Amino acid sequence: QVTSWLKKIFGDEPIPQYEVNARTIDILYELAEHNEARDRDVTLLIDDMNQMAANYQEEAKYLQDLLAGNLDFSLTSLSNEGTGYLNELVNTALTLEIKDTSLASFIAAMNDLTWDLYETESKNRELEQELTSIKKKLTAALVLEKRLQEDLKKTEEHLEVEKAKAESRSQNLKFLKSKSEDFKIRIKTAEEQLAATGLDQSLTHQSLVNLSE
Repeated sequence: QVTSWLKKIFGDEPIPQYEVNARTIDILYELAEHNEARDRDVTLLIDDMNQMAANYQEEAKYLQDLLAGNLDFSLTSLSNEGTGYLNELVNTALTLEIKDTSLASFIAAMNDLTWDLYETESKNRELEQELTSIKKKLTAALVLEKRLQEDLKKTEEHLEVEKAKAESRSQNLKFLKSKSEDFKIRIKTAEEQLAATGLDQSLTHQSLVNLSE
């Protein structure tokens, strides 16, 4: 869903590279949700305005036919200045989305428009604060990720050194075991040779050690 949203936002332009992890995806998903919600609101507003424009056109046609039929009055009977004022009045009424061109309707519409403007500015400030907070969190997450990558690199280097040390100790241990076995064989051979020559067992090293103890 995030990828589809990014493709829709950037269109034919390539999507900028970014680190894909749970945190960045959550942030982008939240932004996509806000963006799509606002798009839906705008679409509904456009549909509503189109419907209101159609209603105004129908009412204008009805009034025009009424005036032309009963009073023999038409737009062509107005001066250029009068036509300009009338067009301006109609356009203003359409813009303000009011049901008629009375002063009360204009005042009420202006009050509503002022309140809507205040609410929009308030929401924009909230969104800016939220976006600033998200940027700070994203920056902190990127800094933490970089720090973790550096720590991981150091750990891997340390493990390589320890692995080399362990390998060296293993080789030394194998060498010592081999030497120990060799010495045992040589000692046993020497003892057998001495025994064959009639050596008194009380003169062996172990016997002398036992006697000393």
